[in-house]
Amino acid sequence: MEHVKCLIVGSGPAGYTAAIYAGRANLNPVEYCGLQTGGQLTQTTEVENFPGYPEGVDGNMMMMDLRQQAERFGADIRDGEIVKADLSKRPFVVTVDDGTEVACDTLIIATGASAKYLGLDDEKTYAGRGVSACATCDGFFYRKKTVVVVGGGDTACEEAQYLSGLANKVYLLVRKPYLRASDVMQRRVLENEKITVLFEHNAVGLYGEDGVEGVHVVKRMGETDEERYDIAADGFFLAIGHNPNSKVFSEYVECDEAGFIKTDGPTPRTNIPGVFAAGDVADPIYRQAVCAAASGCKAAMEAERFLMSQN
Repeated sequence: MEHVKCLIVGSGPAGYTAAIYAGRANLNPVEYCGLQTGGQLTQTTEVENFPGYPEGVDGNMMMMDLRQQAERFGADIRDGEIVKADLSKRPFVVTVDDGTEVACDTLIIATGASAKYLGLDDEKTYAGRGVSACATCDGFFYRKKTVVVVGGGDTACEEAQYLSGLANKVYLLVRKPYLRASDVMQRRVLENEKITVLFEHNAVGLYGEDGVEGVHVVKRMGETDEERYDIAADGFFLAIGHNPNSKVFSEYVECDEAGFIKTDGPTPRTNIPGVFAAGDVADPIYRQAVCAAASGCKAAMEAERFLMSQN
């Protein structure tokens, strides 16, 4: 069985940054890319809020830049998803989807989080062409336009509020007859002239030639007074939550009720010495590429310190 000093799982900004720092520290890191090489940013057409790219950058291009930088410092980056992990003792042992087992002295979990979608075929059809799960990432492209936000919790209200500062009109589609958000967030949204809250509404499809031009909605679905109509819109934002990709490790690593890995204060340390969590898998609040990159740096530095303390 192969035995490595530092194993990194996941290949978004957190995983690649961890690989850069671990490589420069001569930890000879091995990084498994996971299900989505490059992470969530590969689903974004243009990234404008990551420092160092004054003209903006394509999400895939940015991830390639990070990957090349990691490889320059000796990171061994491999395709493959980790499907099983034994963190009961050191060295830790993980199993890759091709059956390969790898032992490691330190483990950095940077598997990210996946946005929850409604499950409509049109969400895939218009991915990157009007469908987004991150208002902070993509809202800028909808200045002076009309957008639809789906969700009824704090996240949805925050996204609607944020977008109202950019778009001319925001429709908030809420499945239930009430908002689940905190009173403060509810009040902000309901008092915002740019936001129209549509209670008891479901999005059932999207339409448009080269991108999203509108949303097919159903009011009071399944009721006798059910009503179907279309809302013309340029953007469709999902704000119904994220699923952290922590399941493989959750038997050993402490997670919150939503599945986000718990870390020790501002550090990336988990409840298991030698195991660190970085990026969106441990961040239910910010979920930004620059935050993920910073936490990847922290995780690699902690891994190096841990290994030194064991000698």
